[in-house]
Amino acid sequence: MDIKIIASVFAGAVLFFTFLYAVKKSRKPFKRAVTSALSGILALVAVNAAGLFTGVYIPVSILSICISAAGGIPAVTVMLIIDTFFR
Repeated sequence: MDIKIIASVFAGAVLFFTFLYAVKKSRKPFKRAVTSALSGILALVAVNAAGLFTGVYIPVSILSICISAAGGIPAVTVMLIIDTFFR
């Protein structure tokens, strides 16, 4: 995977969440957006690290990184459920 694509996806997700939090008039929208995107990516990493022991993992691709950055922890959970049930 190209690091430029991953960085642009992360930046896009952060900008998207910043816009959403700003529209909701949230406090510190940029900080909340970065936290949300990072938590999704870290959840994807944690699932794949635990996959060494459990045998369940989510293949890492541009699409899975985009979904995890845009949707956060709930998106990673949904991807894990879909991967588990539709194997």
